[in-house]
Amino acid sequence: MKNLVPLPYRRVSVQNYGGAMTEAAIRDHLLGRETYRRTDFIVLRKGEATAVAAVTAPDREPLFSRIDSVDVLALPDTCLYALAPDTDPGNPSALAAKARKLGIGPDGTLVVLGKYEHVNFIHHPDPLIIRVVEVAPPEPPKLYGLAQHVLSYAELPPIRLELERIDLNDLAAGRTPPAFLVPCRSGGLDKFCAPVYFLDERPEQRQDWTLIGCERSLQFHRHYYGDEPPRIEMCPRVLAGKRSEPTLLKCCLLEYHIEVENNIAAVPWGADLKMVEEALRQVTSQTSNSQLQTSKGQF
Repeated sequence: MKNLVPLPYRRVSVQNYGGAMTEAAIRDHLLGRETYRRTDFIVLRKGEATAVAAVTAPDREPLFSRIDSVDVLALPDTCLYALAPDTDPGNPSALAAKARKLGIGPDGTLVVLGKYEHVNFIHHPDPLIIRVVEVAPPEPPKLYGLAQHVLSYAELPPIRLELERIDLNDLAAGRTPPAFLVPCRSGGLDKFCAPVYFLDERPEQRQDWTLIGCERSLQFHRHYYGDEPPRIEMCPRVLAGKRSEPTLLKCCLLEYHIEVENNIAAVPWGADLKMVEEALRQVTSQTSNSQLQTSKGQF
């Protein structure tokens, strides 16, 4: 069982407990006790010690019902309770990030008192790692920033983003043309050893430049000037190459749709949050270990 995050987190009850922090004692303590009909998990607190149990009841229609089964998920030796006012308890990726920050691995459990002073937990956190391949400048790389924002609100399994940054200055390193042509203005292109022109401004005079751009930029150049200049490839999709790990990147040849193939999701260069969310959703759906276990409904 990986990435168990109860949603909504009202399914989690926090209770003080005075007994022994053992599986047998906890089961004996909870069996036969009344539970609220929306409670599926109980966090037991005894001083600094914390345990987590899943409970069931035969009838969830009455306001309260007797617990008829108990599954102890975590005992104090693998369970940490943390004050985390900056963590949204309803956001699986945020919970996974907090667990990683606190050193909780796939065999542990993190319970947080998070934003709004609400409690939730992540059991056996093992977030899906998605590589974000993006060019820079600008800084921060836009697609990475969009994906981070999506994870702050979207209903997705736990995800950890890792930026694979393609620096335009590095791509041009060692080249000494009379001039460079780049797709558009962007701060940070200050390491070039030659004058810089901007394709979107359509310079009137064709210069002896080297284009740093993708296939779409080359198409623009053909239209504007009727030829093809020397070119340094900057397309994240081309530079990323074939890979098996989940990856998010941009491609200028896409305009109004996304493409997902073999765990690689490509979005248009001007992708919005909705497109990025859908790309992340499709990538996670292709990766079995990213699925939230019993994230909703009954345990």
